[in-house]
Amino acid sequence: MVLIAVFGVALLVAVLLSGLAARTVLSTSFLFLAGGALVGDGGLGLIHISADSRIVSVTADLALFAVLFTDGMHISFPSLRRAWKHPARALGLGMPLAFVFMALVTHYLVGLDWVTSFLVGAVLAPTDPVFASAIVGRKEVPARLRQLLNVESGVNDGLALPVVLLLIAAAGPVAGAHAEASPPTIVLELALGLVLGITIPLLVNGLVRLPWLGAEPKLQPLLPLATGVTLYALCHLTHANPYLAAFSAGAVVAAVSPEAKRAFEPLGESLAELAKFAALLVFGALLTPHLFGDLPLGGYVAAVLALVLIRPASLLLSLIGTTIDRREKLTAAWFGPKGFASVVYGLLVLQSGIPQAEKAYTLIAVCIAFSIVAHSSTDVPIARMFHVNDLVGIPDADDGGTETKDTADIREGAHRAGT
Repeated sequence: MVLIAVFGVALLVAVLLSGLAARTVLSTSFLFLAGGALVGDGGLGLIHISADSRIVSVTADLALFAVLFTDGMHISFPSLRRAWKHPARALGLGMPLAFVFMALVTHYLVGLDWVTSFLVGAVLAPTDPVFASAIVGRKEVPARLRQLLNVESGVNDGLALPVVLLLIAAAGPVAGAHAEASPPTIVLELALGLVLGITIPLLVNGLVRLPWLGAEPKLQPLLPLATGVTLYALCHLTHANPYLAAFSAGAVVAAVSPEAKRAFEPLGESLAELAKFAALLVFGALLTPHLFGDLPLGGYVAAVLALVLIRPASLLLSLIGTTIDRREKLTAAWFGPKGFASVVYGLLVLQSGIPQAEKAYTLIAVCIAFSIVAHSSTDVPIARMFHVNDLVGIPDADDGGTETKDTADIREGAHRAGT
């Protein structure tokens, strides 16, 4: 109950400060991360959470599923067919380069063995745009940049998972559910996740279109929610990859039922935000002084390089020769934050029991913490470069603190006319 109370207070503070955060470097994500660290064992000791606590893996898993499901709804297949080359380059070349570069840095600076170093590289390879919402969530930002970041982050989680599982198996004796993982099993889980992610939304859409069935308007937003909940349960019951299933299901819902997507979008975004905040609070509670003290100096150097060199260099190399302009390339290169996929996969490493699991997890956790702080606090300033200046529904500083809906609509319409 203490954890629920802490979450409620943190949510209230975040909502009250969200208007300020939307205009400045202050980040609601950082508030939850810092709040978790404050009330955890490294701070006031109000809540006691360890990395092997069930609540850690469950909240991270739910958050990643919810975020990928809503992200998938932002995918437009017609536009993707016209502009698939940039995401393909990021996934086919940029991601492997970041994977290899991170492994080299980990081995030589932190001293982990080669297999564990490549495991760290695989865990930190996936990106997550939820900490760059001012970029991926604004229509003023060029569509190809938003699409590049969204598609890359949605697909790379599923691509990284089999590599993570195989490297855990190769690193030494493992414990838990993944002890019996084998390449055929992993491929089957990925394929089953994709199949479920496609077929479940199609089945639901077919049922809705039957003459004697259908959702009344006020309940229509719950239809995609029911689809997502059912899909999440089926994935865990059948051991299908839930992350690939979530992203593909969101994309299918948007493609076959645009009206359901529009009805669900406000609810879905709010639920994804809640899941994200809960996961950040729990993860923040794991960030104790002891954890940071366990990481050697070389680990801190590796964490900084992961943010400022490895990701930017990997993506910029993969985009050489493309038509994306320099400003968009630099933005995409910077916004490669490590998010919930890395949290989930890092926990898999820790719970695997391999020889260097704790050292690898410590480096992973510090990298994620640095990434959340750096990327969630720079999305608004960088968004200004794309003329994202007005925030619909949030009063301007000079309008006396009030703004009617009509005023907001007029201001938004004027902005669109000006662009």
